[in-house]
Amino acid sequence: MDQLLSTEASAIPQVSKLIPHMSYGGDYNPEQWNENIWLEDARLMKEAGVNLVSLGIFSWVKIEPRDGEYDFSWLDRVIDILHAHDIGINLATATASTPAWFVRKYPDSLPVEADGTRLSFGSRQHYCPNHKPLLAYTEKLVRTIATRYKDHPALKMWHINNEYGCHVSRCYCDNCAAAFRTWLQERYGTIEELNARWGTRFWSQQYGEWEEIQPPRKAPTFCNPGQQLDYFRFMNDSLLNLYLTEKRILREITPAVPISTNFMDFFKPLDYFRWAKEVDVATWDSYPDPREGQPVRAAMMHDLMRSLRKGQPFFLMEQVTSQVNWRDINVNKAPGVMRLWSYSAIGHGGDGILFFQWRQSRAGAEKFHGGMIPHSNDENSRIYREVKALGQELKKLNGLIGARTPAKVAIIFDWENWWAVELDSKPHNDLPYVQRVAAYYNECFKRNIAVDFVQPSDDLTAYDIVIAPMLYMVKPGEAENLEGYVSGGGTLIVSYFSGIVDENDRFYPGEFPAPLRKLLGIQVEEFDPYPQGHANTVTYRGQAYGCSLWSDVIQLEGAEAVATYTGHWYAGRPAVTSHSSGSGNAVYIGTELDADCLGALLGEMLTTKGISAPLSAPEQVEVLQRDTEQNKHLLIINYNQEEVCLDLPENEDYVNLLTGERVSGSITVSGIDVAVLQY
Repeated sequence: MDQLLSTEASAIPQVSKLIPHMSYGGDYNPEQWNENIWLEDARLMKEAGVNLVSLGIFSWVKIEPRDGEYDFSWLDRVIDILHAHDIGINLATATASTPAWFVRKYPDSLPVEADGTRLSFGSRQHYCPNHKPLLAYTEKLVRTIATRYKDHPALKMWHINNEYGCHVSRCYCDNCAAAFRTWLQERYGTIEELNARWGTRFWSQQYGEWEEIQPPRKAPTFCNPGQQLDYFRFMNDSLLNLYLTEKRILREITPAVPISTNFMDFFKPLDYFRWAKEVDVATWDSYPDPREGQPVRAAMMHDLMRSLRKGQPFFLMEQVTSQVNWRDINVNKAPGVMRLWSYSAIGHGGDGILFFQWRQSRAGAEKFHGGMIPHSNDENSRIYREVKALGQELKKLNGLIGARTPAKVAIIFDWENWWAVELDSKPHNDLPYVQRVAAYYNECFKRNIAVDFVQPSDDLTAYDIVIAPMLYMVKPGEAENLEGYVSGGGTLIVSYFSGIVDENDRFYPGEFPAPLRKLLGIQVEEFDPYPQGHANTVTYRGQAYGCSLWSDVIQLEGAEAVATYTGHWYAGRPAVTSHSSGSGNAVYIGTELDADCLGALLGEMLTTKGISAPLSAPEQVEVLQRDTEQNKHLLIINYNQEEVCLDLPENEDYVNLLTGERVSGSITVSGIDVAVLQY
């Protein structure tokens, strides 16, 4: 597996230079329709401003209806029709679901759950990532497709597989067990080193031979944490190996064509920072629930996608025009909402807006999932009219392609830390990592402060403030990197339950938070997880605020108390501390502060650092900035039903790219509307 796992960034021209316009379109599944509809689809796409479609994602059995027999006649015809209408192709490798004939020939290709249940054919993603015949058939299919279409002028991007791990993120079959043992030997070298890293002297778990090791299948009680953590890493590598198998072939045959695969919303099983090194553009599928109102979580995910490749713009590869089919209640998007959410994606760094799917399916599990063309097939339907209007409008924004988002605040987000902190047998087993990250992100979002996401080993010098929520796992070199950042003048914010374990989920020797103790200037003597319904209070700047979930009992070792507890047996002890180091300072938040307190604390730090929004705006109004070498751009998105008026900086003239009007002094944005200002 190691020969395929690469960490080299793609040596390929930027996607923005290869596709120099705002991409607009969606998944197209012509195999679900008669050929007489294909020309009609192309006409409607052209009218709607569609310039890119994802094609062939679930077409393996249509392309290879029987083992070794290929039929490309239908795909040739579709691609030629789309090209004749100036529509580019994001061509899929068709490997997202294996055909029934393959499963019949290789029943051991079906994945196995932790309890030993083997899953069946009849859905999708029904494959084991370590099944060797699957790899062989995948290589043959991809090479055949790439060779056939490598010179077609409609080919703009490659779409490998689809939403890796969405339904089967971990397989526990014998194929995976054997591959896991090989992976462990490559990682640790000797069985003695593995035993030391996993702490197998506990519960008589020590191994004498590699063959004794199995995946962490269903067991009487808690599995070994080190074993679980390594299996998460192994399965991430196994799926990445599938992707890289295809990528290697595509890069060989079409070296100038960008390659990607679509990511998902805060998907825990896959380390997208690692995957992002192997794509030419980050693409992801966004499906906020309309019941949420303003899509804050989607905004956070947009920022993560932009951050995966160090600020490079991403593509929103899937969203829905109206309603999905897989929630408990599938609420529809009200008029204008689809447009607003699309502009939010653009404002956070999107260079492409695409949907699932072009035309609603007549049959199958997703027949109630919305499309750009609804079941009515009515050109005057609200859905198609909104699709058409947005597509034509986006043609005015080609000047944003490649634009970057300036950010002075970063939040550390680490997948391996996520895996480790949410393993079982913790002091508090209901502390979702993403929610802890979101608490800090939300305070920046409310203030229209741009945020990048980083890893704890990244170069942090570009940021004035770096936030590390619940950095439970600190891997080698990370503490030193954070110390260097603070010493150089940065402000670091670290939350409770940080600095606890190493990369194998073993405690660091010494008092908590051992690797960060010197930097933070504190010692955490005890944890106090709160039962449900219990809370405490803290005093900050003379005002009382609430805190919940967890409290650290802190002893100062050079730091000063910024906030103190007012309740429980540790009343009067520090709840928030600050410690100077070099030219910067490190802040520790030892409890779950309520939003008012966290907002006050973070707001004070932002002010001290001179970090502010591009424009002052009312609530429920996003103001986002994207800059090119030539121009700066402000996107103003008004989620309110009522119009809002925003003051603009003096002595600055703007052009509203959507209306062509020149603007200065102030701008009024109608309810559920958008303005895009260039200056």
